[in-house]
Amino acid sequence: MTNNDNLTDANPDVILIGAGIMSATLAMMIKVLEPEVTVEIFERLDVAAAESSDAWNNAGTGHSAFCELNYTPEMPDGSIDTSKAVSIAESFEISKQFWAFLIQNNLIDLPESFIRRIPHMSFVWGENNVEYLRKRHAALTRCPLFKGMLYSEDTNQLAEWMPLIMEGRDPAQSVAATRMGIGTDVNFGALTRSMFDYLKEQDGVKIHFHHEVLKLRKTEDGRWQIKVKDLATDEKRKLRARFVFIGAGGGSLPLLEKSEIPEGKGFGGFPVSGQWLVCTNPEIINQHQAKVYGKAAVGSPPMSVPHLDTRIINGEKALLFGPYAGFSTKFLKQGSYFDLPLSIKANNLRPMLIAGLKNIPLTRYLINQVRQSPEDRLASLREFVPQARMEDWKLETAGQRVQVIKKDEKKGGVLEFGTEVVSAADGSIAALLGASPGASTAVSIMLSLLQRCFPERFNTEKAQTKIKQMIPSFGESLSKNEDLLHEIRSMTSEVLGIKESEPIQI
Repeated sequence: MTNNDNLTDANPDVILIGAGIMSATLAMMIKVLEPEVTVEIFERLDVAAAESSDAWNNAGTGHSAFCELNYTPEMPDGSIDTSKAVSIAESFEISKQFWAFLIQNNLIDLPESFIRRIPHMSFVWGENNVEYLRKRHAALTRCPLFKGMLYSEDTNQLAEWMPLIMEGRDPAQSVAATRMGIGTDVNFGALTRSMFDYLKEQDGVKIHFHHEVLKLRKTEDGRWQIKVKDLATDEKRKLRARFVFIGAGGGSLPLLEKSEIPEGKGFGGFPVSGQWLVCTNPEIINQHQAKVYGKAAVGSPPMSVPHLDTRIINGEKALLFGPYAGFSTKFLKQGSYFDLPLSIKANNLRPMLIAGLKNIPLTRYLINQVRQSPEDRLASLREFVPQARMEDWKLETAGQRVQVIKKDEKKGGVLEFGTEVVSAADGSIAALLGASPGASTAVSIMLSLLQRCFPERFNTEKAQTKIKQMIPSFGESLSKNEDLLHEIRSMTSEVLGIKESEPIQI
């Protein structure tokens, strides 16, 4: 062992790879539950939340299934499946409770820095889509989580809700929309950095930026040894930890493959890139005050659901439309074009090939998106904003997502749209794969991870009491208990500063 390849004497209990919303959430939970646990975090870039968690790289939607139509598919018999929407809505309520706990205990900055109340709307046109939205509204509003959702086909009402979208629209066009006034815009980058600002001041926490994890292997004593490289000095060192979490966004799959755990065999990744049209005209920006989601084109990935979004980024009101999907072999926005080919292994080749053959419409869709001209993008925008002019918008690159491909005994391989936690049988290592609605449901995902990987510690009376303090609804169903839901929402709205729905003043 050479001097520049040393095994550190002070090994942490926990190593987290990636400085995004997932690692930040997990680290905060660990330090609240057991302050004596030592944690080290390694990030390849020089700042936290620079990839998927950054405000420009995601939709900023507090994903609560109020407006995202892909969470409520229409079944062959014409009914609407609301199960995923209910699960996501409840998960977001859990996230808000955790954030409120952090604020009440002065662990992160004031809420104005990362969350605002913005109405969430779904908007469709065409008789079939209008019928679908009508049925969706009826199905969702049976659940307390969606009580208060408004539905309208009245063009005057819709013009009041979303003037920019209705102005200049063909009056003969069949249209409909739903509206939830309690929707939110969340700057997950600001939230993540606030958590890391707290963590770096805590005893037993070390955060290393500009460090790349080169290798992972399990040692004979059951711990994980990782080899990291300081990209500024080229110095390499080794550390050991009892638990490793891989929360590196699109970079998680290659690291999971390096771990060689049996549970990670057969997983592949399909990268999808994106772009936004960003409005540059302040007059137009101020005409819109909502997150309005439409229906995705047939064969398109969920991250490509078109939406016109009011955003608050770096303290300024913004208006974005998109995302326009694309294809890149990179797994990260600042990754390598060799990411995809290098991820193909003998154990995932078959699932990836089968998933590819079964998703030819998706491939065709992405090819068409890549070939789009500025005029094509303007035509898509005008479906939402009929009087849009290209000179009022500029194209910006959005984030990179890696959709999960997994082995399936019956189908051979399937392409998953969502997030998945893959963990070793002994709970010593876990990785988060996938994309939306990850950030919005990070708290629920990390709670499940703690329960899966640390069952003995998680289920102690002390831990359960502390979790209940962080998340008052823990162990109870908000989708079935309307009184508790009302109580929780009132509390989180007050603490997070999202009690009233008013026009944004910047």
